This record gives sequence, structure tokens and C-alpha cells, in this order.
Amino acid sequence: MTGPALRIAVLVPCFNEEAAVATVISDFRKALPTAQIFVYDNNSRDRTVEVARAAGAIVRSERRQGKGHVVRRMFADIDADAYVLVDGDATYDAPSASRMIDALVNEHLDMVVGFRVDQSVAAYRPGHRTGNWMLTNFLSTVFGQAFKDILSGYRVFSRRFVKSFPVLSDGFEIETELSVHALELALPAVEIETPYYARPEGSFSKLNTWRDGFRILGTILKLYRSEKPLRFFTAIGTFLMLVSIGLAIPILITYLEEGIVPRLPTAVLSTGLMIVAVLSMSSGLVLDTVTRGRREMKLLAYLSQPAISRD
Repeated sequence: MTGPALRIAVLVPCFNEEAAVATVISDFRKALPTAQIFVYDNNSRDRTVEVARAAGAIVRSERRQGKGHVVRRMFADIDADAYVLVDGDATYDAPSASRMIDALVNEHLDMVVGFRVDQSVAAYRPGHRTGNWMLTNFLSTVFGQAFKDILSGYRVFSRRFVKSFPVLSDGFEIETELSVHALELALPAVEIETPYYARPEGSFSKLNTWRDGFRILGTILKLYRSEKPLRFFTAIGTFLMLVSIGLAIPILITYLEEGIVPRLPTAVLSTGLMIVAVLSMSSGLVLDTVTRGRREMKLLAYLSQPAISRD
């Protein structure tokens, strides 16, 4: 994107953040004076909308509950050259946005992730840290590389990234999906260390350690199935095949020694498991072809957008 001025949009998804949203808007206005700040309210039951509007942000609403729905609406509605996505809880460092945008432009990147560095013990919840570690290791195993802070809600994107990203998640899994999109298409991305603070008094986290932990596990399985279907279904097929062979060996030995099949139900089960194993592997081959086609379509959508530039 050419032109003397870079159009920057700060995107702030909010749900019951009246205690923090004004601080977020004020801090980012100081850090990025030329940026437009958009607050998307997600059915808040407090005064988030009024506070955000009074602070000078452009306020809009998304009725479908969940951060994924909000991000989908933001990415579809807003037109800019660089996008700053940040949570409305005042835990992220606004001055770091300039460094992240400079890296995005000067290094010709498509995503810059704010790698959170705790500034207090209360900033990072243990359950959240565990989920982050699990996802980081999973993505490293699947894609051969990964980010250090998969669940960071502080990111800067190019227009190319935003307009080629098909948001599928409904809730807090959106951060994982953003990382996978970059890894899947091998888009240039880096992490930059940013201070991470505890929430201000009166602001409360919407995350639930157990509920969101199980959702993270579900996200891991869904991502593995959708992005690496050949591996996923081959693993299932191999397991079923081994079970089938284990059940069949005693029956085969008895048949060779005595000429009879003493356990017919077990023989039928073994045969059925082998058939399912073959079907699973065949499904993996078919879905792998579909995944490759889907990846090509995403890449074409990405390439249809102009690269970001200040020149």
C-alpha cells in the first residue's frame, strides 16, 4: 500500500470493560496519534459503551457472543493498512505498538505478536500459562516452528493478513487460529517482547481455567484434524489396524493348529476394525487433497492484496 501516511486502525474487542477501556483508548491515542481507535462491544452489561464513546473511540457492536465473532466483524468492516488488535483490559503496553508497526513495515512482515513479559505475579494466571505451553508445543510439533506466546491478545497485522484470514473460531481460540494462519501459509511474522500488566482494580478476566482449558484441548484436536488430516487419520487407522491384528493373531494360530475358528465374534470384530482402519487412512488422503486446495485459495486471497509500505 503506497502513500505518505500509513492508515492505522486500533481494534479493541470489549465485554464488560468499563473499568479499563478508557485507559486503553487514552494510552493508544498517545502512542499512535494518527490511528483510528475502534471499540467493538460484545453485549456488555456495564457502561463499556458509554465510557468508550466518551473517551473518543468509534464504538460499534457485535451481538453474537464470543471474541471470535467480534474479530470476524472487525476484520470485515474496517479498512486500513496496518491493524493493531488489543484486548480492552489495559494489560498490554500501548507504547510498544509503535515498535511493532515499525517492524511490520520495515521488515515486510504480515504479523507481529506481542510476546508478554510479566510485570507482576498477578498478570499471568497459571492455567493460562499451562494452556499457552500446551499449544506452543503442539504447534511446534505440527508445523516445525511456533511462537513463544500463542495466546497473546496483542498483535499487529498487515492488510494482506487481515483480508485473507477466514475467521472460524467463536471465542478465545481466535489467538490460536491467527497463529495457525501465519504458520499454515508460511507468512512472515515475528514476536516482540512487550510488558504485560495486571488488570486494573474493578476489571475481571472473562477466562475460566477449566472451561477454556478444555476448549484449548478441543482446539488442538480440531487444528490437527483440519490442517494435517493425513497424519490425523493415518494415526487413527494405524491404531485400529494394530488392535485388529492383535485380536486376529490368536484366532489365526488356533485355526492353523486345529482348523477351527473358536471365537467368531472376535474374528468379526477384527475384520471390522481393519476395514475401518483402511477407510480412515483413505479419508486422510482425500482430506489432505482438500486441505491443499483450501490452502491455495487462502494464499491467492493473500496475494490479491497489495503489500504494506510507507514509500
